[in-house]
Amino acid sequence: MTRRATIARKTSETDISVTVNLDGQGQAKVSTGIGFFDHMLELLSRHSLIDLEVKAKGDTHIDFHHTTEDVGIALGQAVKQALGDMKGITRYADCALPMDETLTRVAIDVSGRPFLVWKTEFPAQKVGEFDTELVREFFQGFATHAAVTLHVETLYGANAHHVAESCFKGLARVLRTALAVDPRTADRVPSTKGSLGG
Repeated sequence: MTRRATIARKTSETDISVTVNLDGQGQAKVSTGIGFFDHMLELLSRHSLIDLEVKAKGDTHIDFHHTTEDVGIALGQAVKQALGDMKGITRYADCALPMDETLTRVAIDVSGRPFLVWKTEFPAQKVGEFDTELVREFFQGFATHAAVTLHVETLYGANAHHVAESCFKGLARVLRTALAVDPRTADRVPSTKGSLGG
């Protein structure tokens, strides 16, 4: 089964297309008009091994909020669609991700039940022109629309760029593990209920 999906999302604020291949090689083609955000999405692709294409146009003349949040929403929808019935996936994963002086812990349950626990604070309000509070908005949009339970906690960190990068890389590593198919259970949904979600 090919685990790929494309989502198009158009509103009065953004026009976004996201394509994912969950069984890719971590190749990214990303253009959001937000340099720092592009960098985060590229490393998310590289470290998750999810091939990712993102084309986004948004009202960045106002700020970066709508574009960042809506890309998170569309990416979550694409991952959920690509997963299909979720048979055989590993489902759970956790990671402690170091980035120089920063350490962030990320844990995921690809449960079909959307929930985000966010315990990350940034030592600065901006990285370049990017508002660091938007990192949470991306994660919220992604977790809700991918229908995953996601916990993100930065234990310590002094550099806002490193904190953000550790969150995205941590997400990448847990996705890489949790979305992988275990050949021993390839024909079964990883739940005693026989289904995920709801």
